[in-house]
Amino acid sequence: MIIVPENMNPEQIERDKEYRKMGLSDEEYDRIKTIMKRHPNYTETGIFSVMWSEHCSYKTSRPLLKKFPTKAPQVLVGPGEGAGVVDIGDGQAVVFKMESHNSPSKINPFEGAATGVGGILRDVFSMGARPVAAINSLRFGPLISDRTKYLFEEVVKGIAHYGNNVGVPTVGGEVKFDECYEDSPLVNAMVVGVLDHKDIQKGIAAGVGNTVIYAGAPTGRDGIHGATHSSDDQQSEDASPAAGNPELEKRLIEACLEVIHHDALIGMQDMGAAGLTSSGSEMASKAGTGMLLDLDSVPQAEEDMSAYEMMLSETQERMLLVVKKGSEQEIIDLFNKHDIEAVAVGKVLEENVFRIQHENKIWAEIPVDALDKDAPIYHLPSKEATYYKEFQQLEETVPKINNYGEMLKLLLESPTVSSKEWVYDQFDSEARGNTLVGPGSGAAVVKIEGKDKAIAISADCNARYIYLDPEVGGKIAVAEACRNIIVSGAKPIGITDGLNYGNPTNEEVFWQMEKSIDGISEACRELSVPVISGNVSMYNQSYGEPIFPTPIIGIVGLFESLDHITPNSFQNSGDVIYVIGKAKAEFGGSELQNLMQEEYDGKAPQLDLQIEKERQEKVLQAIQNGLLVSAEDIAEGGLAVALAEKAIRGNVGINITLTEDATIELFSETQSRYVVSVKEEDAESFEKSGLELTKLGNVTSEGKFIVYTKDGEQIINEDMEQLRKGWKNSIQTLLKSN
Repeated sequence: MIIVPENMNPEQIERDKEYRKMGLSDEEYDRIKTIMKRHPNYTETGIFSVMWSEHCSYKTSRPLLKKFPTKAPQVLVGPGEGAGVVDIGDGQAVVFKMESHNSPSKINPFEGAATGVGGILRDVFSMGARPVAAINSLRFGPLISDRTKYLFEEVVKGIAHYGNNVGVPTVGGEVKFDECYEDSPLVNAMVVGVLDHKDIQKGIAAGVGNTVIYAGAPTGRDGIHGATHSSDDQQSEDASPAAGNPELEKRLIEACLEVIHHDALIGMQDMGAAGLTSSGSEMASKAGTGMLLDLDSVPQAEEDMSAYEMMLSETQERMLLVVKKGSEQEIIDLFNKHDIEAVAVGKVLEENVFRIQHENKIWAEIPVDALDKDAPIYHLPSKEATYYKEFQQLEETVPKINNYGEMLKLLLESPTVSSKEWVYDQFDSEARGNTLVGPGSGAAVVKIEGKDKAIAISADCNARYIYLDPEVGGKIAVAEACRNIIVSGAKPIGITDGLNYGNPTNEEVFWQMEKSIDGISEACRELSVPVISGNVSMYNQSYGEPIFPTPIIGIVGLFESLDHITPNSFQNSGDVIYVIGKAKAEFGGSELQNLMQEEYDGKAPQLDLQIEKERQEKVLQAIQNGLLVSAEDIAEGGLAVALAEKAIRGNVGINITLTEDATIELFSETQSRYVVSVKEEDAESFEKSGLELTKLGNVTSEGKFIVYTKDGEQIINEDMEQLRKGWKNSIQTLLKSN
């Protein structure tokens, strides 16, 4: 049990600097005294500490987030609510958001990952949307140490446990491995929901005198100060995350989706980070009202809980609603019908105050805006990373490869490139029956019920590039996410982000963040994809060193017709293989560099956003015109890996002839490039598409991966079955090794 010195004299809090233990600085504590015009008590200090944490207030990142383009004709709700909402026509919209659960997953990987899924689900259905799909984006250290293997296995189990039991399909994701995540895994979860425009809900506490209702699990002592611990690089191993209950969440989804059709509902919000504190104060601040919470009415899982504990608890599967006065019992009965406990716990006040009472005593009386919109904002100093100029001055060199076939095998067996079947085989990707393309593709595809349309969903980020050159790497992250959607046959319509960085008070880390957000913002503008929601996670340190800057880009696209869904695998023997775009000697941050040097240096691949945009539009047009049999963008490992994966998935072989330097053409990670296949009879039409094409060769039925140089020398002749085995079994083999 946590011992809370709730009755500590307010002056003693200042004298003993108790507020520092909660994550508040001396300056912030002084600011609180000025706001309150007195010394805050222990509960008030705790409430301020969680609401002013980076996790809740974005106090150091908010100035940078304003750079994102957030408006577009299709955007119905942008950043600031539980999730963003984008129009998909026919009076329907998609609701989506990504969120991290890094700190909890480091401490307790199973529960940390599981509750990450649960929390992001609540963000989506609190908006009135039915969740239709989940994906994830994960980062771990190399699969060598027992600790990393444990983290990896438990995170995947946690995601599978929650997603499979709650009945929302996990349809895709991505996993990458680098040394910088050894002691700081990243667990980012994204959920997409669908709703009718008329059902959009917002988390507001409007209407003076209206009733505040608590629905869901009883409040326990789990996760107290979780938001604070996620905003500090000195994360305590004792700060265990709350446990999740997917069966309860399943019922909570159905109850909330029924409640949204009730005229009495005014607003609804998930009790996420900081629990009752964040949901209550944010709903009131957004509505320009105040809120009274009577904690005597709050369902409690443990005895003798204090006001401090109840306000800061992060017990999962809880929602806060505001309903019209007089309609309380109807709403409570509706939740009870789904076997969900619901109770009136407060009311909306005219006075802009957050008032907490418990056992006939007022434990907090705080100006509500001070906790939300008026939280501190810091413009931190930044300094160009010391390594950056040195890397920029390095000459581009072409690595010497003695055996191309062996190098291809090594690339296919590297964990970042290899099959993630071990991961996604644990997920139920078919729940609800609308998954048209599941895990293993660059983008998942989910059908919109009753319509000739579908959505594509993906997540991507190459943090190695962002480490080498944050601004260019940020542009690439957006471009590559868009490419994943384009090759599936859909048009990108909106982005959510999971921005993962080290300690922002480190000037070089803040520079990485600043520059990568500049790059992301520019790419979003040029490629016409608005940022509609997102999450920031800082203080991600591995053995005292910051992780690579890792801004995950989650993205959704829309298919105009189901006929446009395009596979990423070769289909038929005899089809013609083309590569779109020329390769350059660009190996900085590449998978080849990782294998040969075991570190990253040099320049990131360059990106011309005009070329990127033009190619995306023309590739999508070619798909919509029915010219492409398959399509895939070129990413980690270069052309060689893209060709091999397409052949493995299609259970075919290839026979190609290169036209440029073999090492550059096969293994460079030059941007804006694609591998596509076309029927022989459509080749002439495709060659008139205006794309920069190189005809490589053909798909074969011989089961061989054969590559010739431009001089006619055969440099690769590998059995496809052997390539398949290495690619497919790599992760399982590493997990079993001592």
